[in-house]
Amino acid sequence: MGMNVSRQVDLTENEYLQRFVGKTHVPAYDDDFWNNFLQYHINLPTNSQEQLSLDSRLESLCQSFISHNLHTGNFGSLINVFLLKVSELLTLSDTESNVHIWHAFNALFIIRCLVKYMIETGSEYQLLQHFEALPVQTAEIDTTSSETHSVGTSTAISIDVRAVEETKAAVAKLVDGTKFETFLEALVNIIVVIPVKEFTYHLHLEAVNCMIILLSVSLFSQQTMEKSTIYRTIYRCQHANTLMSALLHFLSRMSQAPQTMFGFGTGGSFVFGIAESLWSILTFARKQPDILTAHDLPTAFREHYPLANQSLLLILILTNHHATKDNPYRISLFGCSDSQDSPKEDPATFKIDFSSLYNTLCRIVTIDQATLLLYLLLYRNQRFQKYVMAQQNLQQLVIPILQTLYNAPDSTSHHIYMSLIVLLILSEDDNFNKSVHQIMLKNITWYTERSISEISLGGLLILVVIRTIQYNMLKMRDKYLHTNCLAALANMSGQFQSLHPYVAQRLVSLFETLAKKHARLDQQLKNPNGPTGEPDVSIPIGGGGLTSEDMDLSVLEEVLRMVLEILNSCLSHQLVYCPNLVYTLLYKRNVFEAFRSHSAFQDIIQNIDMVVGFFSSRLQRVQEQRGELGVNEVLEVISKGASQWSSDRLRKFPDLKFKYVEEDAPEEFFIPYVWTLVCKAGCVHFSSETIKGVSAEIVC
Repeated sequence: MGMNVSRQVDLTENEYLQRFVGKTHVPAYDDDFWNNFLQYHINLPTNSQEQLSLDSRLESLCQSFISHNLHTGNFGSLINVFLLKVSELLTLSDTESNVHIWHAFNALFIIRCLVKYMIETGSEYQLLQHFEALPVQTAEIDTTSSETHSVGTSTAISIDVRAVEETKAAVAKLVDGTKFETFLEALVNIIVVIPVKEFTYHLHLEAVNCMIILLSVSLFSQQTMEKSTIYRTIYRCQHANTLMSALLHFLSRMSQAPQTMFGFGTGGSFVFGIAESLWSILTFARKQPDILTAHDLPTAFREHYPLANQSLLLILILTNHHATKDNPYRISLFGCSDSQDSPKEDPATFKIDFSSLYNTLCRIVTIDQATLLLYLLLYRNQRFQKYVMAQQNLQQLVIPILQTLYNAPDSTSHHIYMSLIVLLILSEDDNFNKSVHQIMLKNITWYTERSISEISLGGLLILVVIRTIQYNMLKMRDKYLHTNCLAALANMSGQFQSLHPYVAQRLVSLFETLAKKHARLDQQLKNPNGPTGEPDVSIPIGGGGLTSEDMDLSVLEEVLRMVLEILNSCLSHQLVYCPNLVYTLLYKRNVFEAFRSHSAFQDIIQNIDMVVGFFSSRLQRVQEQRGELGVNEVLEVISKGASQWSSDRLRKFPDLKFKYVEEDAPEEFFIPYVWTLVCKAGCVHFSSETIKGVSAEIVC
C-alpha cells in the first residue's frame, strides 16, 4: 500500500498471517512465504489511541499465536529470519541493503508486537518459552514431487535441494537454546554498528523500541528484577559502553524523522517496484513535521524526533535500574568524556562531543526526561559538570529550568523537584554563583509578576526560587523541595551582587511572610481556644504535608533562621555590591522587631541590626543637613557608607555551603519516575490495566 492510504483491512482474513499464527510450522528457509509475509507498509502508532486500535485488531491473531506457537515454533522461525537479515545487512552496501532493511524492520515490528502482547498478558517464563520453542515435528523436504515433474533435470533438482539444506544448516546454528541472547545481540548490532541514515532511521527506532518493550517486563511482573532472565541478560551485555555511546549520540544529534520510510513516497509505491502489499496493517494519517516549538515541546520532540526521544528514555531505564549494584550502563554514562579533551585525560568509558550534547539539552531541558538526564550527568559525571560550569552561555541552560519552575502548575511535582535539584547542584560551584550575576538579561516576557526591563540571571534565579517557595507553601507542601529551595539560595548568598530593587524586596518579603505565619502560630499555641485569624497553610519542612494544626513551631523557626542566615551571608560578604538590599532592610526594619529577643534568632538579628543602625545614623545626619531625601539620594548615601563599612564588625558565622546528596535506595524514587515518563512521553504505549509492578502511580 502507499504510505498515505488508510483502509480498514480485516487482518484475520490474511492468508500469510493466518498461516504464521496457525497450526502449521513455517520453516525459516521458506523464502517465498517470508518475502511475501514481510512485504507490508506501516506508519508506527505514536499515541495511545493508535496503539489501542492496532492492539485490538491484532488481539485475536495474538491469541491464536499463543495457542499454537509452542508446537509450531513459528516465532523462532521469524526470529531466525530476522537474525539472518541483520547478519546480511552488516555486509551489504547502501544500494544493496534497502530491501533488507525494509524486511528487517517489518520482521522486528511483528516481533515487537508479539513480545509486547506476551509481556502484558503472560509471564516472562512463557515469553522465553516462545523464544526457544521448536516445532514438535520438523517438516521434511518433499523431493518426490519435484522428481516426478522434473524428468531429465536431475542436476537442477540436486542443486535446489542442496541450497535448501545449506539454508537449513545455517538456521540450525542459530537454534542452540540461547536465541534470546542472540536476538538481543542483533538489536545491539543494529543500534551501534549500522549507521543512521534516512532509510535506516526507522530500523534504529524499532530496535530501541524493542529494547524498551523487553525491559517493560518489570511493569507487568511482581518478581524482583534480580530474578529476571531478561534483565540479567541485558545487564551482563559486554557492549554497554558502545550501546550507551550510540544512544547518547542519537539524542545529541537529534535527527528529525524522515517523511518517508525505506524509499516509500507519500503517495506511491516502493521505489524498487514492489507491487501493492500482500497484507496491510492499518496506516495512520500524519501531519507534516513542524519545527520544534516551545509551547508544545514534549509532543513535538516525541513526534518529530522519535529516535532521540526513545533513546533518551532507554538511557534512563538502563541507568536507573540496578542503581546500587554493578550496572555497566550507569558506569558507562558517568564515565564518558568530551571528545575534544586531551588524550592525556583519565581513561573514559567512551567519548562524545559535550558541546553538541550540551546544546541539545539546552534546547529540550524543559522536557521532563531531559531534566532527569541532565541531573544524572551533573551529579554523577564530573567531566560533564566541569564542562557545563565553564560555559559562557549558562543562560541557555538556566533560563528554561527557571521557566519550568515558574510554570509549576503545568509540570509534575517530580519535574519541579528535579529542576530545583539541578539548580542546587549548579549553586554548589562558586564560579557559577558569581557568573550568573554578571549575565544581564532584558525583557523576560514570561516573568509576569512584574515588568522588569533588565535583570541579572542571578536576580531572576532568586525571584523564581522565592516564588517556588511560596508556591510550595500553598500547593505542593513538599518538605524536600522547600529545603532545597533555601539551600540553593544559601549557596548563592555569599556571591549576591547588583541585586535588582525588586529582588531585594522579595527576599525581605519572604521573611516578612514567614514572620507573620510565626506570629499567628505562636498565638494559636498560647491561646488554642481563641480566634485563629486568617487561614494558614503548611510549611512542609522536615515533616511532609503539615497543616497549621499539627505543624511544630520549631519547624517554622528553622525556616526563618535559614532566611536570616541568607540575608546575613549577603551582608557579610557582598554588602558593598548590594545597596538595594540595604535600602530594603532600612525600609522594612520593623519586620525584625519581634525576633530581637528570641533566643533562636538573637545572635544573627544582631548582625542585621548593626548594619541597619550604621546606615540609619548616616542617613539621619544627611537628612539633618539636606532635609527629606529621595530614593536615589538614599542609595547614594548607602553606597558611600558601604565604602567605609567593615564587615569585621559583624559576628562571624560559618559560610553557608549545602551539597546535594542522593538518598539511600534511589531506585525507590527513580524507577517509578522513569517508567511514568516512558508511559507518558514515549512512542510505545502500554496497557495500564495489567501493570502490577514498579508503581501503582504509573498512568499510561
